[in-house]
Order: sequence, then C-alpha cells, then structure tokens
Amino acid sequence: MRYEKISPELFIQNRQRLIQKLKPQSVAIFCSNDPMPANADGTMGFIQNSNLFYLTGIDQEETFLVINPSHPDPEMREVLFVRETSEHIRIWEGEKLTKEEAREISGIRTVYWSSQFESVVYRLIPANERIYLNLNEHDGADISFETRERKLLKELKEKFPLHNYDRSAPLLQKLREVKSKHEIELLKKAIDITGKAFRRLTRFIGPGVFEYQLEAEMTHEFLMNRSRGHAFQPILASGENACVLHYVTNNNFCKSGDLILMDFGAEYANYKADITRTVPVSGKFTERQKAVYQAVLNVLYASRKLIVPGNTLVQLKEQANELMKEELLKLGLITPENPQVKKYFPHGISHFLGLDVHDVGDKYAIFKPGMVFTCEPGIYIPEEGLGIRLENDILVTENGNIDLMEGIPLEIEEIERMMND
Repeated sequence: MRYEKISPELFIQNRQRLIQKLKPQSVAIFCSNDPMPANADGTMGFIQNSNLFYLTGIDQEETFLVINPSHPDPEMREVLFVRETSEHIRIWEGEKLTKEEAREISGIRTVYWSSQFESVVYRLIPANERIYLNLNEHDGADISFETRERKLLKELKEKFPLHNYDRSAPLLQKLREVKSKHEIELLKKAIDITGKAFRRLTRFIGPGVFEYQLEAEMTHEFLMNRSRGHAFQPILASGENACVLHYVTNNNFCKSGDLILMDFGAEYANYKADITRTVPVSGKFTERQKAVYQAVLNVLYASRKLIVPGNTLVQLKEQANELMKEELLKLGLITPENPQVKKYFPHGISHFLGLDVHDVGDKYAIFKPGMVFTCEPGIYIPEEGLGIRLENDILVTENGNIDLMEGIPLEIEEIERMMND
C-alpha cells in the first residue's frame, strides 16, 4: 500500500471493543467489497469495506473476517481469510499478501486462504446460536445494488435457516463514532495532504484556467504524498456553478471576477479529509463577495464553537440556521417577515467524518470527545451567480474542540495574500 505501515494495535483494539458488544454464542462475519466491473473485461478499481478495514487493516479484495469469541480453541476466536497468490495472479496482478504479512497487519494469528472460507466457517456456525452479518445501513446508502455482503446473507440463510441473524452495522456505528488516537493521526495525515493541495491550487488559479486543470493539480499533490487519491469526487465550481451543491463535471473555464468553490479532500489509509474553500479567480474579492464571504465565515466560526460535548447534529443544524438567519438579514437577502433561510442555505451544517466522508453515526448522538465532524455553512445566490461555502474538520475534546484545519488559510486577507504572493 502507498501509506505507511499502521500499528496493528489499532485493529486489535477495534476487534476487542466489538467483541464486548456481541451476544453469547455468536459468530460475526465480515467480507471485503467486490471490485466493481466496468465494460468489457475492465474494473472501476477496488475500495475496501470500511468496517472490514476498521477491524483488520487489510486493504485487499476477497478478504473475510470471522469472530467467534466463545470457541473453545483460542486460535479460532479470530480467523482471517485472504486471497492466495496463484501463478495467474502473480503474472497479471502481482503478489497478494502472504499469511505472515496478513498477521503482521491485522494482529490476527489464524489466517487461511479465501478459498477455504466455506470449509472452515461452515464448521464453526453450527456450534453457535447467532450469526452477525454486516450490511451498509447508512441512511443515505443505495441498497438496490447486490453487494458481496448481501450475497453472503442469502447464501447463509439458505444453508443455516434456523439460526438467529443479527446486525453488526449498529454496533460498528457506535464504535466508529468515537475516533481513537491512532485514527485521529491518520485523519490528520489526510488533512495535511489536503492543505498542501489547496496551497498548490491557489498558485495555479487564474482567469482562463479550466476547472479540470485544477483537479489535475490537486490529484498530483495527493499522489505525491502517499494518498491513493480523492476522498470523494471533487467539486471545482466557478461562477454560477457554485450554486449547484454537487457540481462535479469540472469542465468550465474560470473567468475574471468570478469565485471558485472547491470542495475536496485527500484519502490516506482509507481515512478521508473534507475541506471547502471559495477563492477569487483573479486573486481579489469584490466588495459584494467579501460581504457574503464574511457572513459565511461568521457562521462557521460561531457554529464551530457549538461542536462540543453535549450537543447533537440535529441541534447544531437548528442553531446554525438561526446564525445564518441573522447574516442573511444583514445581507438583505431575507426579511423578518419572510425568513427563507433554506432558500440560500439549503444543506446541513455538519456530518461525521472518518473512514467514510459521510461517516457512520447517529445524528441524534450526543457529541463526545473523539468524535470528528465537518463544519460547512454556505450561502448560494443563483440570481447573482454567487455561491460561497467554507468547511473545516473539527475534533471534539473534553474541553471543547480542535479545528484540525486551523493552519489552512481561511480569512479574506489570508486568501488574497496567498494568491498574490
């Protein structure tokens, strides 16, 4: 893998925390994502299942994890299955992990080849009463596609119809809401690379530059710093494109006098950064742009102070709407009699961040130390072709929070100075 070696203690501790939540006489099974097919004999690349990576650190297809805490043989309480390198694989794809490498990464002593999965697991299941399976239960998930996990569910229910089946996703959601020190360091690495990319972009932005050229500069910086690439499809939206919340075509050229909204992030060791900056194409904000920018910045600063223990995402959204209402009134965009905040601020203020950009987490969960959230207010004025969003990643601590992107320029004067140096 491109990223530096991760201590197996992270994955050992994650499994131990999960085991404490499993019911007696149960076996929990996790599997990797399948590589997505493209056309002909091509694939769209491989991205590991977040929960499997969280528990093992294995970043390879055809991987399985079986946890069976009550097994009488301690060697069979955690079992990992990885793909064996055949002569064909060695020639066409290169070497896969050896068993010893898989042990070193995951901290799991018992490792089999993936081809042995059925023969081993089907002997374990009858001695248990309950089978935990992992499905994508994110409230924004597309469940119409048959994943490897759903195929496994069908197969097991056919072979073991009398067992009790349970969901591991809610357990992992609670565990993943709070990040460990190891995870925070990986997030910081992704954020550091993201900051480098932003600084690179500001040296390149100018009238006549195409949005896709900025995407290319960003990608270059990511890959040069051990990132696999983008944490999500980047948004590079100049002028009126910035009023389209998920604009990802990135094919227009940047015009003098316009702003460009850049929502992007680097991935590092599967952990994701998420930043948004809006900067003037020509290097200087107009007075109107400054006024709207400062309004968004005011909401970011005020909302950031509310990402502290005891709050929730639902309450934070309501609080941010009230903060935004005051700014929109000052800008003359709404009136006290008709305060249409959603017209100019149509999206949420925050989401969990971690192994996924919109990481798993309960929006009603009370904020606790170790949780990481984005803070991303925006104002969009289509009639003026003006859209501004600003976003930083925030770590909740016992005494408040830490802005993990505090060192990345954000103030109007900082942006202008950086773009004109």
